[in-house]
Amino acid sequence: MTAPTMEPEPMTAPPSTPPATPMSEPMSEPVSEPPPAPAAPPTATAPAPVLVLAPAPAPLVITADCAYAARLVYDAGSWFPERWTLDSPEPYAVPLPGGQPEEPGTEVLPMADGRVLIHRVVDGRHAFCLLYPTGPGTGEVPLGGIDCGTDRLSLLPPSPGGTRAYAIAVGPESTDLWLVAGGAFGPEHLAEIPGRCSGGVWLDGEGRILALDRELDGRVKAVAIDLGRDGELSPLLQIAEESDDRVLLADADSGLLLVRSDAPGHDRLGWGVLGGTRPVRFPECLRLPDLAVTPFAIQPGQTLMPESCAVALRIDGAAGSWLGIWRPAERRLRQLAAPGGWLAGAGWWTRAGVLRLPYATGVAPCGVAEVETPAPEAESAGPQEAPAPVAARPVPLQQAPLTGRAGVG
Repeated sequence: MTAPTMEPEPMTAPPSTPPATPMSEPMSEPVSEPPPAPAAPPTATAPAPVLVLAPAPAPLVITADCAYAARLVYDAGSWFPERWTLDSPEPYAVPLPGGQPEEPGTEVLPMADGRVLIHRVVDGRHAFCLLYPTGPGTGEVPLGGIDCGTDRLSLLPPSPGGTRAYAIAVGPESTDLWLVAGGAFGPEHLAEIPGRCSGGVWLDGEGRILALDRELDGRVKAVAIDLGRDGELSPLLQIAEESDDRVLLADADSGLLLVRSDAPGHDRLGWGVLGGTRPVRFPECLRLPDLAVTPFAIQPGQTLMPESCAVALRIDGAAGSWLGIWRPAERRLRQLAAPGGWLAGAGWWTRAGVLRLPYATGVAPCGVAEVETPAPEAESAGPQEAPAPVAARPVPLQQAPLTGRAGVG
């Protein structure tokens, strides 16, 4: 930018100076003129106010039985772990600060006994400890560490049972699966999986079958790892040869499986049934332009009735985050406002169909809101929407080590 130019004022001839008057002659009465205004003292330009934004809330991780949860909290300029107790008459939170503030992005994971696993990176080494409250302080049980070079290591979601915790270390061409808590002698290496893995969904109620999304030869396909067979690997989801197929969520009671795939031509949410024979379906109502839709909870207890399961979804857009509720048997997505302070993407269903959403505000730093959902709507005899595109292949769970499920769906 150039400096602004000032428009010059028109020049006028200077006033003529009268001849000097001898001191003996009387002078005419001077004209009274107002004194010139004093020059304003220079003032320093006030600096523009700096807007300091608080860090975004860390995700809340919930145990498989929904008894405990944990997250990293930012307060008074530092990060520290916090444990939530959810199975009491009123939920409450307990801070678990250590001897020094934690680094942003430090992972925490609640265990079934109420302790919290923390994953720290110290001088390039991945260290694990179990934290527990000890009155005014925090106790720590060191579990050892892992040296995995430049590989990216991250915790997997809480396992059913909650007595063990797992992690994956992703390298350039393979992924190592580790048991980091619940073993006999610290972290234990369980398996090396060809390809780069991400995600992590438990397919059964015993914590034996784990689904991972594996990138190999330029494509992403979900695979199943059987921890009861030394990490035996089997294909899980392959909708089309050239598609990227990921598993997002699974329910062991009903067999409902939520997936994301670009087999229909672009990324879509779909659903199938573990061990079923019908192809994966991609409901049109779950396709929301310019919005991100992510499922985070499936209603449990609907044995062999996947179409009746209520599914909670997080919807993100320019206006923020809100809630979606959907059932496979219905052809509509209900969109609801989330409670204030909702820890977006966290929540769980009761077997009776009540959705519970954790939230934290300045007034209520640990709260749980309940959302009642209507019963499934009966099939209408009127006009129905056009069938959504379906996958060319079913979810091939017959190839995975899962047995004893009827071929529903």
